[in-house]
Amino acid sequence: MMSQASALHDAQPGDRAGALPAQYLTFSLAAETFAIGILVIKEIIEYRAPTEVPLGPRNVRGVINLRGAVVPVVDLQSRFGQPSSAVGKRSCIVIVEIAQQDERHVIGVIVDAVNEVIEIAATDVEPPPSFGARIRSDFIAGIGKVRGRFVVLLDVDRVLTPDAAAPSSTVH
Repeated sequence: MMSQASALHDAQPGDRAGALPAQYLTFSLAAETFAIGILVIKEIIEYRAPTEVPLGPRNVRGVINLRGAVVPVVDLQSRFGQPSSAVGKRSCIVIVEIAQQDERHVIGVIVDAVNEVIEIAATDVEPPPSFGARIRSDFIAGIGKVRGRFVVLLDVDRVLTPDAAAPSSTVH
């Protein structure tokens, strides 16, 4: 199954001309605005400190109990190769569900603040830049133009691969 972001990333600019607008959740992270397609978002919860997992990847803060399910919580800023996010009053955890190799994975993502849900027409999405981005270009599905500003559209299937969010050892 291909995500909205992956479909945009793989499409050629001419392919997007007749596409319908897509909805995205925008959020702040280190004073930058990012967006994730709403089709992968399950919910947004108030920040709560995750339980640390010994030997977990450095970009995973730990796990939370979400209605009886163990959900890994990824520090996106750390995943992008930056220092870990500082938790503030508006910090929250965005719960996403991704599909990888016919399996569904639920992962929490720490963000500084959730902003809004917006619609972006496919014609207002440009391909990822090949230079100048502070994150890996394969993590970017495109750059959306919204009300005179740019929003980085993340490809969650590439950013949140299961190995990026899985502890190094199995937790029972």
